[in-house]
This record gives sequence, structure tokens and C-alpha cells, in this order.
Amino acid sequence: MSASRMPHLARLLCAFVAVSVGIGLVGAGLVIPFAGASGNAAKATAQGFNNLDDEFTANPLAQQSKIFSADDKLLATPYDANRIVVPLEKIAPVMRKAQLAIEDSRFYEHGGIDVRGTSRALVSNLTSQSTQGGSSITQQYVKMMLVEKAARNDNREAVAAATEQTYARKLQELKYALNVEKTHTKKQILGSYLNLAYYGDQAYGVEAASLHFFSKHAKDLGLAEAATLAGVVQSPSRLNARTNTEEVQQRRDVVIDRMVELGWATQEEGEKAKAKDLEDLLKIRQNEGGTCSKASDPYFCNYVISYLRQMPELGPNPDARMQTINTAGLTIKTTLRRDWQKQLKENLTDRVPSGTERFGAAGAIVQPGTGKVRAIAQTSEYKVGMEQATTKYSEQAWSVPAQYGGTNGFAIGSTAKMYALVAALQKGKPMESTIDAPAGSSATYTRDDFQKNCTTTDPWTVANAESAAGGTMTMGEATKRSVNTAFAELASDIGSCSIPKVMAKMGLTDGYGLPYGLARGGGEKIKGRYAISNIVLGSDSTSPLQLASSYATLAADGEYCPPTPIESITRADGTKMKIAPPKCKQVIDKGIARGATQLLTNTMEDGGTAAAMTLANGREAAAKTGTTDDNKQSWFAGFTPQLSTAIWVGSPITEHKMTNVSIGGQFYEKVYGGTMAGPIWTEIMNTASKGMERKSFKEPSEKIVEGDLRDIPDVVGEGPTQARAALEEAGFEVTEGGTVSSNQQAGSIAYTDPRDEALEGSTVTMYISSGVAPYTPPPPTPTTQAPPPAAPTTQAAPPPPAPASTPSSTAQPQALGNNGNGNGRGPSATASGSPD
Repeated sequence: MSASRMPHLARLLCAFVAVSVGIGLVGAGLVIPFAGASGNAAKATAQGFNNLDDEFTANPLAQQSKIFSADDKLLATPYDANRIVVPLEKIAPVMRKAQLAIEDSRFYEHGGIDVRGTSRALVSNLTSQSTQGGSSITQQYVKMMLVEKAARNDNREAVAAATEQTYARKLQELKYALNVEKTHTKKQILGSYLNLAYYGDQAYGVEAASLHFFSKHAKDLGLAEAATLAGVVQSPSRLNARTNTEEVQQRRDVVIDRMVELGWATQEEGEKAKAKDLEDLLKIRQNEGGTCSKASDPYFCNYVISYLRQMPELGPNPDARMQTINTAGLTIKTTLRRDWQKQLKENLTDRVPSGTERFGAAGAIVQPGTGKVRAIAQTSEYKVGMEQATTKYSEQAWSVPAQYGGTNGFAIGSTAKMYALVAALQKGKPMESTIDAPAGSSATYTRDDFQKNCTTTDPWTVANAESAAGGTMTMGEATKRSVNTAFAELASDIGSCSIPKVMAKMGLTDGYGLPYGLARGGGEKIKGRYAISNIVLGSDSTSPLQLASSYATLAADGEYCPPTPIESITRADGTKMKIAPPKCKQVIDKGIARGATQLLTNTMEDGGTAAAMTLANGREAAAKTGTTDDNKQSWFAGFTPQLSTAIWVGSPITEHKMTNVSIGGQFYEKVYGGTMAGPIWTEIMNTASKGMERKSFKEPSEKIVEGDLRDIPDVVGEGPTQARAALEEAGFEVTEGGTVSSNQQAGSIAYTDPRDEALEGSTVTMYISSGVAPYTPPPPTPTTQAPPPAAPTTQAAPPPPAPASTPSSTAQPQALGNNGNGNGRGPSATASGSPD
């Protein structure tokens, strides 16, 4: 030590000794290495010590939170500090003794400052090149808590001040320690210390360290394990049991020897503990949490964290909420069924293996009436830090929207037709009504065929898949066969802008949260303007979770519930946090929801696009397939009264045609919604529904099925003006259909079409009488000649002609897909319906 430092250090030492004397710390027998502080100096120093701040407050310790599945499986442990706070009773006595033996063996004898140890350290520091500690457990606790508080507040200057090697800092630490000893019991101080101390390798507190290094709780530690942990606190970064096992074992043995010396362990116990090789004792956990990359399901973990960041109950802003998540020791119970999640992942990867070139798959399961997200999964594996995602590795979730760590989603194809059905029923169009679709397999529409803000700029040509014919058909038949031209015509009939209104009510947005179906202009979506192809044939994108949640509205009798992954949140002290439930809202009339559901059950009947996807044991379900242009994306969305599931199979990175492709070892000429997405849906729905009651959908009212039929006033024989007034008063639109021969007076009404009853608001056509009775031909002239008798025959009549063949009702999901159908059904399936 240089001579220049000696006077200053001597003054500091004298000041410390003076302070110690002044506050009664120096007892008989203490050897003071220096003398020379005058009475005035001692008095002044003691006064200065008394003026130091002594109000020490401890923050609640930052500790890891835990995220559990609905079936109580640990999913993730988010934290800033990997710490689990436990009471002293749950820390093995041998661990307490080991820590005291090496750090502060006179802990129960002093009042917060070990004068003997501190003086020894001061002398050593003055007379040698080394730096010695000498701080009591209480002092160390104070220092660690000051660092913890500063770090929690992201105050780097305060962290530096709490760790700087100065006697001024040491004196302040001494003052705080005295205060802690007055306000805390020894048991409280030791328990706080053991929960606060850093044991290396990102393990804070003895419970987290015990679990991390030895895979056991702190209450179960043995002598060798306890001594290992106690020894590393001195220098946890260097003495890391995972990376520096040899030196840590040497330090462990020092702790054991000290315990034997103090009589806290016998010689035999000590030798036995030291004989154990540390490498054999270590059972280090590799995936404990901290980030979602270590979670059992990283995609769901990311979704949960993103959702929590938007919950006002956790803080005023996302950053504050994140700090709460990572430091408050919350127990977060989610809605996830881990067993369903695993099964969904398996079902997806069985048909679309992870890393399949160009293609991937994802799905989501939601509980109707609650919004609870029961499962999300995808075929890729989670990996962070990639410049470009692939079908094998992706950090983004394909199953959730962008605001929760997902993407914009994928075009949904004909699953969008469900919304047109709801809109039509809302307009009073009954389920049994017909659609006069253009004849043939395609039709072209112009902007004037649709409402102004929900139309097309260029002529829009609509083609039916596999050349399915158009023409007049019922809404049920159009849904069953997914006839594109029929739904284009339906949109024109009911007012195309009614469809996006239904989509919005039922919670459907694109993956970025914008209204679904908006038209684009200049590369951006245009507010308030919708592209007809988006809202009728699903050319816009969304995620499986959003589509499953939206379809769940029908299963819940018209009640939409925003999806939520959170069941409950419990604070570290065991109290339940009050969280707002999902804002469920009745958005569709119950009768209309039941009618739309009934129409969607048609798809699962013989000849329907989902005929091969019926569920086990006759369980009732409603569903819709979806396929985009050139078979680039395919969907299957469907529900039972208890579950709603959406499955997507397609191109997640860059769009590619799914035609003449081999996926999962199977060749497919064309991939439709019923080819792979449908069978995956059936498999997971059968698995998830096991043990559930078999519920049936509620029947729609007669009004929904047949329409609101009104009696047509009898206006035959009345004048056109009087007849028109009567019909309009009854709620009908009226047109004149021309003059016809009739016995009625010329100029009066001959008859109406329809005659007896019609839907409210529908059109009734009046036909005007010409006053000339229709010509009645004379009866034929009778003949008196009897016809010759028929010749008898003994030959049996020939059998009636065989009926035309019908589509097989036992079609199975397509195996090799090279039979020309390309629709996910076996060779017995026909092309009478759209494979969609």
C-alpha cells in the first residue's frame, strides 16, 4: 500500500473506531490497532453517523411468476429474476447453518454489526493488498436489498452507489443494519437473506437455486448440497457450479470444514459429505423459464404474455404490466387444455410434417359462450432470432393475430359464406327460399350488381369449383355444395354491405385488427370500402383463432365472446386478482344463429363438401370448407354446441399452389378444405369431445325456416289503384304484370302472383283483366265404337328401369388424391358438389 494512502485510511479507521466507541459497539477486549482520534473528532464523527439516514425499507422481492394450463400443468415461468420466495420453515436447517457458518457464525450474538469481523477486515485491508469482507448477514442483506431496489427501478446510479467500495457506503450500510435489527427478528432477517441472495447461473434465492442445481426443494437439501450453495454466495459469477465445478467443490469443502469446526456437523458427517463428487450431485434444469423460448409450448406462452401485456389490471401501460408479470410472483392459470394442445399438434404434423417444403398447418379450439382458448398449435418449431422464418422454424404464431405475436393470417376462402347466410336470414330471407344463380359454371358481375361501398371496380368473374352448375337452388343446396355463383347472387339480392356488418358483429377482423374485407388502394386498405371478393369468397386474411371464435358465435346461439387465454390470476400472497371477464355480447338473434347453423349442417350430409367429416357416435356438428384461388390456402371451420375449431393448411411464407403436390408422403392433385384440413378437424374434435354430452343444435323457428309469411289481400276485381293500396298496406312491394284474358271487368285485377301468401316485403305482381273471357275449347265428340279387347299375354312385365346412381355416403378422406377428384374424398365420391 502506498504511503500516500495511509493518512486517509488511518483517519477513516480512527473515525470508524470512534464511531464504534461512540455508539457502544466496542466492548472490552477489542484490540484497537490505531489510536489518535481526538475527543472532538470522535464526537464529530459520532454526530455524523447519527445524522445518516436510518429509515430502511425493503421492497417485495422480485420473483418468478408461473403460468399453468387449465389441467394444472406448468407451462412457463416468466421472470426478471429466477426467484421463488419461501418461508424459512421450508429451508432445510442444514442450509441455514451452512450459510451462517461461512458468512456470519456469530449472527445470533451481535446486533447487526459484527465488530470483531469488521475490525479484522479493516486491519487486513489496511495492511495487505487483498480486500476482505467482514460484513454480517444483516449488512449483506441491506446491501443486496439496496441493489435489488435500484435494479427494479432501472436506476444504474443507485446500483453503483450500493456496490461502490467506499467507507462512506459502508457506514451507511452499518446504520441501515442497526435499523433492520431493531425492526426485524433474526428469523426474518435470515429468511429474507436466503430468499434474496444470488447463487449464480441466474438463480436468485435458495429455493430457485436448489431446484436449478439439484432439482429438489430447499427443504430437502443435504449437507453437501447446502454447503455447495452457501459457498458460492461470496462470488456467484466465478463460483458457478455449472461452469466451474472443481473450484465450487473446493469452496464447498471449506464450508463443511467450518461447520465441523463450529460443531454444527460431526467429523463423520463432514467427511462423508466431502467424499461426494459435485458433478454426481448436480442435476441442473435446462428449461426453467424466463422467456417463452424455454416454455413447454412457446407459441401459447407468447400469446399469453402478449395478452397479459394488454390487461389494465396488471399496470397502467404494457411496460409496467410486463414488470408485474416478471417480478410479482403471480400464479397465472390459463384456459389451455394441454392434452388437446398436444393432440392437435400431433394431428397437424401427421398430415403436414414440420419443415414440409412450402407448406404448413395450424389450428385453434375455442369454447363457445366463454371465449376460452382451449388449444392453439402449428406445424413449425419455435425459434427466435431468425432473419427469415421458414416452414420448419418460426418465431411467429400462425394461429393467432398479429397483436398477440402472430401474423395477418391467411385468406379464408368459402368459410366466409357463413356470414352471407346470416346476413340473408337477418334480411328476412327464409332458409327454404331459393337463389336464382346464373346458369352454368361461372358468371360475371359488374360494380352495379352490388351496393356502392361493397362492390368491385373491374368486372368480377365468379367460377364454381370443379365446374359445379349454377341455376336456381335453395340456400341449403347452395351451402351444401358451396356454389360460388349462388353466393355472389345472394350478396347482390340482400345488399352486399350487409355482409361486412355481420362479420364485424361476429368478431371477424383481419390479423391486424382491421375490419375484415376492406378493399385496397395504393397498397393500403381503404376505410369503409369493401371488396366484394373479400366478403363473399374470403379473399382477405385472418387467423385460425379469430375464425374459430367467430364461428363459435353460432354455437353459442348468437353470443360472441372475444377469445381469452386467462382463467385466473393469483398474487404471491395467495389472494385472487379481480380481472374483467370477456365482454360477451348477443350480436345475432338466437333464431337466426340457429338457422345459419342448420344450413351449415347440410355440408356434412351426402353430397356436401364436408360429407366425409362427420363426427363419431353421431355427434351433431356444423361446418364449412374453404379454399382460395389456385388452391393456395385451405380451411375447415366447424363447431358442436361445446367446441369451435378452425384448421388451416396452406402456404405460410410465400403463397404456392397446392396442386400436384406431395405432402406428408401423400400425393394430391388438388388440395381443398376437405382434403387435409377437414380430416384434421374431425380427428381433434373427436378427441376433444370424448366424455362430453352429445348435445343437439336447437331448431330454428318456423319463421326462420319458411319466412315471415303474410296473407295476401284478395284484390281480384278491384281497380289497380285500390288493389295497390291494399297490398302495400299489407306490407308487400307491388308491380303490374300486364293484361290477361279474364272474366273480371276490363281494367280490374284478374289475379295476383303469388295468390294466397308471401314473405313480408316481397313483391306481389298484379295482372290486369282485358274483360275478354279466356277461350274454352268445346268438349271432344263422343264415339260409340268400343275399342277392341287387349290380347292376353303370359309374359311378365319387364322390371322398371334402375334408378340413377347416387353419391356414396361412405366416402372416406382421400388417401393418395390422384383419382381426379382432388377433393379429399375416396374414389366413390362424385363431382356433383363443389369440393371447396
